[in-house]
Amino acid sequence: MSNHTTLKVFSPYDERLIKEIPMVGEKEVENALQKAYALFLDRSQWIPAYKRIEILEKVQELMKSRVEELTKTAAEEGGKPYVDSKVEILRAINGVKIAAEEIGRLTGEQIPMGITQASVNRIAFTTREPIGVVASISAFNHPLNLIVHQTVTAFAAGCPVIVKPASTTPLSCLAFVDLLHEAGVPDGWVQAVITDNESAEKLVTDARINYLSFIGSAKIGWYLKSKLAPGTRCALEHGGAAPVIVAPDADLKDMLPALVKGGFYHAGQVCVSVQKVFVHESLAKEVAKEMAKMAEKLIVGDPLDEKTEVGPLILPKEVDRVEDWVNEAKEKGGEILCGGKRLSDTCYAPTVIFNPPQDVKVSQEEIFGPVVCIYPYSDREKAIEQANALPYHFQAAVFTKDLDIALDTVQKLNATAVMVNDHTAFRVDWMPFGGRDASGEGLGGIPYSMHEMTREKLMVVKSKFL
Repeated sequence: MSNHTTLKVFSPYDERLIKEIPMVGEKEVENALQKAYALFLDRSQWIPAYKRIEILEKVQELMKSRVEELTKTAAEEGGKPYVDSKVEILRAINGVKIAAEEIGRLTGEQIPMGITQASVNRIAFTTREPIGVVASISAFNHPLNLIVHQTVTAFAAGCPVIVKPASTTPLSCLAFVDLLHEAGVPDGWVQAVITDNESAEKLVTDARINYLSFIGSAKIGWYLKSKLAPGTRCALEHGGAAPVIVAPDADLKDMLPALVKGGFYHAGQVCVSVQKVFVHESLAKEVAKEMAKMAEKLIVGDPLDEKTEVGPLILPKEVDRVEDWVNEAKEKGGEILCGGKRLSDTCYAPTVIFNPPQDVKVSQEEIFGPVVCIYPYSDREKAIEQANALPYHFQAAVFTKDLDIALDTVQKLNATAVMVNDHTAFRVDWMPFGGRDASGEGLGGIPYSMHEMTREKLMVVKSKFL
């Protein structure tokens, strides 16, 4: 690939060109890899823990002084409304703080010796050391916070990291990497590459990579995993279908705003967005109608306008796809209670569908758009069975005032996290986060990622004085 190739970054809302940035080819990716690997091999270059903490404290200060600038960049390139993008930036700052604090918790343990005759005169303990060079492939939907999760964790754990941001949202990543260097991250420890998929694949499958952090589609994630060098560990975060079970005694007053926020936040482009809501038949229609009323009032539009609640989809072809899926559900008997139409080339109206059949796309796949489906049920066991029937298992929820129903449902839902009386998209950055089965493997969440990016080394000391 010649160096003259550029990547055009467009606003997903009005398709205006925001910026054109140079792309790099295989040669530059190889240089980045050589640089990172050389740092890892040379222990004298490793950055001591106290120094990493100091640098990350400086990063937080710099980010705090640039909240407005970072918010605007993220909202403009990613399309998440200004208000939500600002929350993302503040979360990202907190994420850097969590990583800095976690450095002191990357500890080993003593392994008992002397409890058999063969193990006398020995003392043993483990330490944690960096796993090696980390390659991170990121997604568009949280253009700064995901980058923090995929770079700061590696740096904090003592690993050099090479990150490839989503091609639709590279500007937040580049701004952040500049800021890391300004804060004192030495050259080569965190490198961003703007490259094509072919060069990115060469990077992650190289034997010098010890850990892959991937956020994106299941198809690409599993494909890359199948190509990894022997011994390369990975965390893959794909999508989910986020089922919710609503019992007859659910508190609707608290539940409805939570489901509307969880379903339409970032136009449903979140891997744990509320998508499938199974409601007891005694209140299913009421819940669906109330949600539709609330969804209709949401302000859809320019993400840079502080009043906007729902922004565009990331690309016009995603609007086409969502439109096709909703039309299919409608034709086969799903009742459209609100929305069900495109508002422009880039925006789709928040949509509530009542009881679409189980064999249509909105029931079978991750929608990743502003669409919530409500299904009535009479038997909770059957609803759970339906919720578990898809191959995607990430986060789920149950709404009830009955402790026994809550505990029973939490146990039976196949998910890595189940929220009780809260929407499926709840997340804080220090909790374990990740999909199981088709939804991914390994764990995100800053402390968990840092733990995965280190490995244990055992030291056994033999001495007649022990």
